[in-house]
Amino acid sequence: MKKPVLQVALDLLELDRALAIAKESVLGGADWIEAGTPLIKSEGMEAVRALAKQFPDLTIVADMKVADTGAMEVEMAAKAGADIVCLLGDADDAVIADAVRAASVFGVRLMADLINTRNPVARAKELEGLGVDIIVAHVGIDQQMVGKRSIDLLLSLAGNLGVPVAVAGGLDSNTAAEAVRSGAEIVIVGGWITRSADVRSSSSLIRASIDSPGEVVSKGSLPGEEIRDLFQKVSSPNISDAMHRKGAMNGVFSLCGDVKMIGKAVTVQTFAGDWAKPVEAIDVAVPGDVIVINNDAGTHVAPWGELATMSCLTKGIAGVVIDGAVRDVDDIRRLKFPVFAKALVPNAGEPKGLGEINAEIVCCGQVVRPGDWIIGDESGVVVVPKERAYEVVRRALEVKKTEERIREEIRSGSTLSKVAALAKWEKKR
Repeated sequence: MKKPVLQVALDLLELDRALAIAKESVLGGADWIEAGTPLIKSEGMEAVRALAKQFPDLTIVADMKVADTGAMEVEMAAKAGADIVCLLGDADDAVIADAVRAASVFGVRLMADLINTRNPVARAKELEGLGVDIIVAHVGIDQQMVGKRSIDLLLSLAGNLGVPVAVAGGLDSNTAAEAVRSGAEIVIVGGWITRSADVRSSSSLIRASIDSPGEVVSKGSLPGEEIRDLFQKVSSPNISDAMHRKGAMNGVFSLCGDVKMIGKAVTVQTFAGDWAKPVEAIDVAVPGDVIVINNDAGTHVAPWGELATMSCLTKGIAGVVIDGAVRDVDDIRRLKFPVFAKALVPNAGEPKGLGEINAEIVCCGQVVRPGDWIIGDESGVVVVPKERAYEVVRRALEVKKTEERIREEIRSGSTLSKVAALAKWEKKR
């Protein structure tokens, strides 16, 4: 098998940042450099021109995602310096045919992206017949967030085409190797490289993984275990950003400072410091759960203290959130157990037995249902709807990667306003 091609997709908005990242990725082993669709929309053909000028000996890909005016857009990209122009595989046959004619005139190759194509195998064969040079098995980022994989699409194409097949969409050093094992000749990597704090090292790692892809290794983890492991890698601000500033509880703080809490909610509705149902919830919960309590009467009396906390530790509970007050704080802090509350008060309530367990409640301004994911750290607590947990944690990982890259650029002498190009992107109207 010939050496796989590593194509780095520059899906950024600022050309200066894209050029710097491209340089680092080439030093790490990138073969082809792609002017991503966001970069082209932001900077126009100047992005392609700048990349062609900076890397005259490399293959430059213009991800135009052509859907109409095929000849015009191919000519535009070719004259700007692109060697390969990307079309939408779902574009009309007339658009594809005109693009193929223009490509032959201007000496460029065409790459067709199968993103959102309803019958990808049949369409890939049609595109090959129309004269497209490369087919891309691509699952878009929003689809990746809900668990769809580009490699599954790649596997459906393997052995069915006579042209090279590329793969794109959420690849890292492990899945890039899997893609090569699955038949990809061109591996397209974006965020895992471009959002890295060390682009050169990340590119080198991908390069090594696709050059020596090895054997298939099964992870064997269950979905819930995977989600918990992924939440462990991100912060509550990452998650809030991923949810567009939704899900954050109001006015709650960590009693023990630097502790982290991740688990599915066991909900409790109680009243006026009645601690019977909160304590009974410990017996209902299973190891790894988080007990979420709405103490409806406020913060003048506590439905929670040290002995309940010790019971949680014994049971393996992941943490407790209380819309109300807590007592015995010095003892709880010595236990270093994740307890989040609104207030501290020495007054204890009484075990009257009012309320219920595992009903929908409102806690610190957020609706919480049994089984929703609860994540807490020093920045606060966020609630993630159980049906969106995998999507949200994947988006939070993307937020974290973006911040890692920005952090590195600030260390290198830039500022946040410059990296974010605030003056350029301020709302004008």
